[in-house]
Amino acid sequence: MTIDDWISPPARLAETGDFSLDELRLATRNHGMPLEMLDLEVTPPGLHYVLVHYDIPLLDREAWRLVVDGHVDRPLTLGLGDLADLDPTTRRLTLECAGNGRARTSPRPISQPWLDEAVGTADWSGVLLAPLLERAGVRAGAESVVFTGADHGIERGIEQDYQRALSIDEVERGEVFLATAMNGAPLPPQHGAPVRLVVPGWYGMAHVKWLIRITILDRPFDGFQNATAYRIKRDPGDPGEPVTRIEPRALIRPPGFPDFQTRGRIVDAGRHVLTGRAWSGFAPVERVEVSSDGAATWSDAEIEPCSAPYAWQAWRSTWHAMPGPTELCVRATDAEGRTQPLEQRWNRQGMANTHVQRVPVVVR
Repeated sequence: MTIDDWISPPARLAETGDFSLDELRLATRNHGMPLEMLDLEVTPPGLHYVLVHYDIPLLDREAWRLVVDGHVDRPLTLGLGDLADLDPTTRRLTLECAGNGRARTSPRPISQPWLDEAVGTADWSGVLLAPLLERAGVRAGAESVVFTGADHGIERGIEQDYQRALSIDEVERGEVFLATAMNGAPLPPQHGAPVRLVVPGWYGMAHVKWLIRITILDRPFDGFQNATAYRIKRDPGDPGEPVTRIEPRALIRPPGFPDFQTRGRIVDAGRHVLTGRAWSGFAPVERVEVSSDGAATWSDAEIEPCSAPYAWQAWRSTWHAMPGPTELCVRATDAEGRTQPLEQRWNRQGMANTHVQRVPVVVR
């Protein structure tokens, strides 16, 4: 067996419904948010979803440096103290993994097997990126900004640092920032300490952790994480469309109590108030619909107003539960008219698939 036979095989689909050891390895390294935490407007760092591509690098705060280079007039090398001179910001944002829901697709892509739980909302604090780039002096003709993390590994046979890029137009919107704190405390190691990128409204792959370099290019970036990974494509040879902003999604806080093995829910007959959260990276959510009969019929829930751009919104709905088995479902529609589909919109990487959550319940 050669190294190419077992390290980072090409993207592939599951041949059976059984989960592989590769998927189990990923699932034990990463974790989602327990859905009962939908009760909390702000997710504690230890319960917020985590996806780590390679290893978690433990970076010394005093020795950490950020290099800004490339198509600029004045390359920079900055420490944490230097960031204090830049404009501070704090934003409450919902982050979601682009592969959330992948484990429910068929055929299933072999990758991190998320169900519905790859999400969380936190208060991220740091400094705006735009003034930093002004200090470096971005030259005319700049097209993309590449962000490099300290995590290093092999993916599909390509050795790489984790790198993602944004177009210069996206950066010039002025929303992107460098986070040094989460929920009022320094970033924990698994969330990118000491500094990570935050891109409001975008899926988690854009929020580069353990940030060590920002490079301005006068051309589009063609690195692996932009050109090969995180793309919507149906066929192996299809270049696909890039994954960008978070599609609308709503989740139910599972009612009653669970069966240990299946996580199916048990509730008593009678009146129940169902609650949950809904979000979109494009526009505030303006409608949440709930079904208590497996998506046969729907009713509108009450939605709390959007308290912060790109943060989830609470919703509630009354359910009169009748004895017997049933299935609860929920779907969101944002202010730009994007609605969650009832069924999967399949693609080879299992990305940005927001078909509705289904919660099996036995009413006794």
